[in-house]
Amino acid sequence: EAQLVESGGGSVQAGGSLRLSCEASGFTASGYCMGWLRQVPGKEREGVAAIGTDGSTSYADSVKGRFTISRDNAKNTLYLEMNSLKSEDTAMYYCAAPLRSGGGGYCYSLLFIYGYRGQGTQVTVSS
Repeated sequence: EAQLVESGGGSVQAGGSLRLSCEASGFTASGYCMGWLRQVPGKEREGVAAIGTDGSTSYADSVKGRFTISRDNAKNTLYLEMNSLKSEDTAMYYCAAPLRSGGGGYCYSLLFIYGYRGQGTQVTVSS
């Protein structure tokens, strides 16, 4: 059974950093797009970042220059390094695997289609 399990969320002050991890099991993540979504209660889910099967990346404008997405294919794990965190980054963060292959930009456009998705990890940034 395919599964995505996120970890690394928590509470941090504005300007701080967190590193999220997403461990994939039941499938070989390196063969697929992967990425991160986030959602605040009462608001629509939004794409944060995606990484393609070629290692290329794509980011939401709101996180460019502050967040870095990466993957360790040997560990079947996806990461999101978040620096210079702001209160508006507070959200539940979800790992996603859209079950397609391609570059980062293409993968970013697919983050909301059917595929595997984790249960989420909460990130809270206090100002």
